[in-house]
Amino acid sequence: MTIPVRPGAARPAAAGAPDALAPLLDLPGVRDAADAARSGIDRLLGHRVLRRESAGVSAESALRGARASAALEGVDVPLALLRAGQVADPVVQGALRTSGALGSMVETWSRAPGQVLARLHVLAAADLVDRSALGRPAAHAGPRLAGLFALVTGTTSIPAVLVAGLVHGELAALSPFGTADGIVARAAGRLTGIARGLDPKAVSVPEVGFAELGRERYDQALAGYASGRPEGVAGWLVHCCRATEHGALEGLAVCESLLRG
Repeated sequence: MTIPVRPGAARPAAAGAPDALAPLLDLPGVRDAADAARSGIDRLLGHRVLRRESAGVSAESALRGARASAALEGVDVPLALLRAGQVADPVVQGALRTSGALGSMVETWSRAPGQVLARLHVLAAADLVDRSALGRPAAHAGPRLAGLFALVTGTTSIPAVLVAGLVHGELAALSPFGTADGIVARAAGRLTGIARGLDPKAVSVPEVGFAELGRERYDQALAGYASGRPEGVAGWLVHCCRATEHGALEGLAVCESLLRG
């Protein structure tokens, strides 16, 4: 894949070196979309409920995020059944395990992304493949995963929502494991946003944003990213920003529901 700047170049070679990802902000619509996403998250983070109930909002966000991520894989179940523990589908269960574990991975993600990525796949695909295949990326994925890991551990001046979109897009396009790759990709994107300070309280629900925008648009945007053409990369990043805006609104809805009791 050829994209305007290689994700693997996110770590500067030396102090003062140019930011290899900065040109992404000049792609059509990307800067404005990133600003709008940041504003949406800031409105959510300013909600008064989060001064005393951030843990409860985060827990509900994880549940709704898991449901939406499974829905994007084609398994759409009612939230009430999920909350009641009445859904045994292996895709849904994998999404729940993955979403619920993200908080424990934040510190490790920026230091050892390969370790975390393997763990995400173990959680997401535990009931879908043989145990021997869990957490083991295919050989073809090696070179691009190295670039992805450099992106995760490196520094850049571009907004965190765009870094999260790149992580999500790379993993979803690469499909390194062959099973549950979409759930892993969305979890890694969300984890990136948490770790880089976009949503440090993990109270937004970007997965709901992607689901609300629709599976067809998700697939089209991802195909554009995978094409490597600048307009395709721009389209994907804008799509991720818009999903983040929607996810912030979902987080606000959770806050309001807790406020009403």
